[in-house]
Amino acid sequence: MSKKSQALGVLLVSTLAFTVCFMVWMMFGVIGIPIKKTLGLNATEFGLLTATPVLTGSLIRVPLGIWTDKYGGRIVMALLMAATVPAIWLMSYATAYWHFLVIGLFVGLAGGSFSVGTPYVARWFPKNRQGFAMGVYGAGNSGAAVNKFVAPALVVAFGWTMVPQVYAAVMLGTVVLFWIFSASDPAHLVPSNTKFSDQLRALKDPKVIKYCQYYSIVFGGYVGLSLWMVQYYIGEFGLGIREAALLAACFSLPGGVLRAVGGWLSDKYGAHAVTWWVMWVSWICLFLLSYPQTDFTVLTVNGAKTFHIGLNVYAFTGLMFLLGIAFAFGKASVFKYIADDYPKNIGTISGIVGLAGGLGGFVLPILFGVLMDITGVRSSAFMLMYGVVWVSLIWMYWTEVRRTEVIGPRSLVSQSFAH
Repeated sequence: MSKKSQALGVLLVSTLAFTVCFMVWMMFGVIGIPIKKTLGLNATEFGLLTATPVLTGSLIRVPLGIWTDKYGGRIVMALLMAATVPAIWLMSYATAYWHFLVIGLFVGLAGGSFSVGTPYVARWFPKNRQGFAMGVYGAGNSGAAVNKFVAPALVVAFGWTMVPQVYAAVMLGTVVLFWIFSASDPAHLVPSNTKFSDQLRALKDPKVIKYCQYYSIVFGGYVGLSLWMVQYYIGEFGLGIREAALLAACFSLPGGVLRAVGGWLSDKYGAHAVTWWVMWVSWICLFLLSYPQTDFTVLTVNGAKTFHIGLNVYAFTGLMFLLGIAFAFGKASVFKYIADDYPKNIGTISGIVGLAGGLGGFVLPILFGVLMDITGVRSSAFMLMYGVVWVSLIWMYWTEVRRTEVIGPRSLVSQSFAH
């Protein structure tokens, strides 16, 4: 078997494995809804339930990246997936709230697969095709959308307990497929002297903190909203679980699949230009999404008249679709920044930035629930995200845009045309 076809096989089977891992990671976004009803949870408790798997999936990313360097991606990925199978299966037997939280922590290990597959896949490709390979692998994020197609159908047909049982079987099958079609190359192993403390030292660099902040929006926001959207549609627009999940997938699908396009655009126009546009598009979408359903009364010459302002389900879904595209491009452009600024240290810096993004995905659903319980306004979730994007835009303006020529030979426009 030639090296080229071996590389392609590794890429395809790894992307499949990552898609399944992400689907499992996002499971509570759908099955959390019947669980919330059964246990009588408030919005904050529901937020914590959906976020629990995200916590372990984020925290384990850094050690998994180090182990991948040391032992190879094939063995680490196979063991990681196999370790989640018993926890996924046990989920169907959980009855108390704390059962779901504890088992959720173990199911969350699946989320660490990103930091195993990225270096594993990249090392099979030459430098000039690594961005493409990582983009294709990153499209496994669309497992969040696959979950929204599969889980609601199972919930409606058989009840929520069938979902973890089916997912455990799918994960087991994927482990077997991955082991058969993947390969390992001893030349890819690097002696990893990196310690967790060395990685944390990178946080002294203000640029790294800035990239963490960007990624906590584009990836953390993507994870948070993927978990939150199904129940949002049910509550806001009175839809059934299947219709709600289908419309929620309009955000999750482009948010995962188009990451590769974002990588290509970042190669062509630069990380800064793509990220700047991503933030502005996100800012506009979130501003419109933040507006709650409002009735206001105006005293006219003919007496009091009441007007209604609020997004209908179509306008809302259209804005979510645009936001999903922006986040997909942003996820790729932040990693392009890292590749440009830290060529000798990609693993360390991307581990820290990935961890920050994952923690964003953990904190946001909890904050969405807290805000909902305090204000009673569903769109407060978008108000929070709008504020976070504001911070990024201001930070980006002061550290990057102010130093960039708007017109002239060194301007972004001229550089874009030069490309």
